[in-house]
Amino acid sequence: MKVDLSKIFSIISLLQFIIFSNISYTISGQNTINKIDQYLNMIGDNFDQNNAFNITKYASDRWRLAGNQGFNETVMKIRDELETAGYKNDTSARLSYRIESYPLRTPAWNPRSARLVISGESDPLLDFSTNRNMIAINSFPVSQLEREVIFIETCDAEELINLDVKGKIVMGECHPYSLYKLAVEQGGAVGILSYRMPAYNQPEKFVHSISFASIPFNATKKSWGICLSYYAKEKLRKKLINGDLKVQVSIDSEFTPDDELTIIAEIKGSKQPHDRFVYSAHIQEPGANDNASGVGALTEMAKTAARLVNNQSLDPHRSITFLWGDEIRSTRRYIQQDSTRATGIKWGMSLDMVGEDTKKTGGTFLIEKMPDPSAIWTRGKDKHTEWGAGHVDTADFNPHYFNDLVESICREQAHRKKWIVRTNPFEGGSDHQPFLDAGIPGLLLWHFTDVFYHTDADRIDKVSPNTLANVGTAALTCSAYLSSASEDPLDDLLVLVSKAAKKRIKIESKLSRKNIRSKKTNLSDELKILTAWKFWYTGAIKKTNELPLPIVKSEQQRRINLTLSDFENYYNKQIKKIK
Repeated sequence: MKVDLSKIFSIISLLQFIIFSNISYTISGQNTINKIDQYLNMIGDNFDQNNAFNITKYASDRWRLAGNQGFNETVMKIRDELETAGYKNDTSARLSYRIESYPLRTPAWNPRSARLVISGESDPLLDFSTNRNMIAINSFPVSQLEREVIFIETCDAEELINLDVKGKIVMGECHPYSLYKLAVEQGGAVGILSYRMPAYNQPEKFVHSISFASIPFNATKKSWGICLSYYAKEKLRKKLINGDLKVQVSIDSEFTPDDELTIIAEIKGSKQPHDRFVYSAHIQEPGANDNASGVGALTEMAKTAARLVNNQSLDPHRSITFLWGDEIRSTRRYIQQDSTRATGIKWGMSLDMVGEDTKKTGGTFLIEKMPDPSAIWTRGKDKHTEWGAGHVDTADFNPHYFNDLVESICREQAHRKKWIVRTNPFEGGSDHQPFLDAGIPGLLLWHFTDVFYHTDADRIDKVSPNTLANVGTAALTCSAYLSSASEDPLDDLLVLVSKAAKKRIKIESKLSRKNIRSKKTNLSDELKILTAWKFWYTGAIKKTNELPLPIVKSEQQRRINLTLSDFENYYNKQIKKIK
């Protein structure tokens, strides 16, 4: 009798995997939970949510744009906080920080005060003291300028053909940038009144909110723009219907030739300092949640990490980097300016709008995932936010375990603190984008939909210290877990990713069967979706080999192969149910 040795080896491998899986789920699986719990407990006990809140308040009291006074004062506040935690302005120190300076393309803009008054009325329609977003960014100063207001319906160039707007103020319901180009630069108007509020801001309910916006920097025209609230827009429209309208405008603003600053803190890894986990929180934008909360949370995360390193509770083997600067630009520059450094960036995380008191703002805490199949085939419980889907193709996929690990850590914190955590498919638009563009795993921690997003109602009373603590604790646990693994973390991750993979395939196959039965789609289309998820999780499982392990590489690969084999078998069983 001939013996098929390949079958025998297959049976042996299967038995090995069963034993390995049982050990993993009962022992290493528990170790995963214990390890994450250990970091969550340790970091949560040391994270000072009141300090995070106070830093958030400090930043939110300042109108922050790259290079301006509020931005630079916030950078110096971060510096002072880092120094109190033991960071030194010395790159050779284990805890170090540095401030980098870059020339701005245009002068930094600083708003001071403003008033919009309807001629003949004593009280201002808008005042900067209560509507700090009323001045369009890049507006030049003007003092008690009184002019006639001309309203245009469509903000279209053809509408100006039969209108004489030279020397007048033009009002329109479109973005101030477009209205300025049309009315001031083409038509000769002295300034503009612009109304543009997205529906998710609920302007008819929050009638005094104003979204911040900008006009072009034009040192020749030296003109200005005023952004209107729903209430102000409606009152002006009614006045225009009843006849001619004049308003008086006063703006105090200043342009200064300052540089753009970026502040970077780093905890140098004790064994693999070239490899690093990079956090990024942008400073610019005037809101409390957007993004003073990211500044406050990340600063306290850096201080908490320093305390744990200094008392020897934490010893990151890989470096942990904290970056604050101008949104997207600072992060992209950090990645692109040093190609050698960039090769060591293993994970990136953006903190943007992370302090919400959701009882006031609405929305929920979200983990925006790396581009995975849910960004293309969004179905079931996967939902895009009102921000909207970004353009994603299968070529954008960079399969990785990062999505599931971060979600697992956040959900563990949520379970402990009765905190609501959800995810959304990739949409883009914040500091996770430069990581992804460079092929680096990158995620966004944020909240949406916030009805006060980008409005001057985004103030410190909408920020929750508890939320800052939950986000900060979970976020720092991610780098502590990935950068400080002193024991073999492979089984932990393999169990976690394997469970996530099977759960996803089970959900997607169920949806596919339902769609095929109802004739909403066909087998071929559904197989494309399932194949994409198989590709994603096969790659995610393989990526676990990048972690430093005390075991030999061949043993590491054997465990990965067993996990891949088990996932393949599970996937094939689910496919059979569809066919």
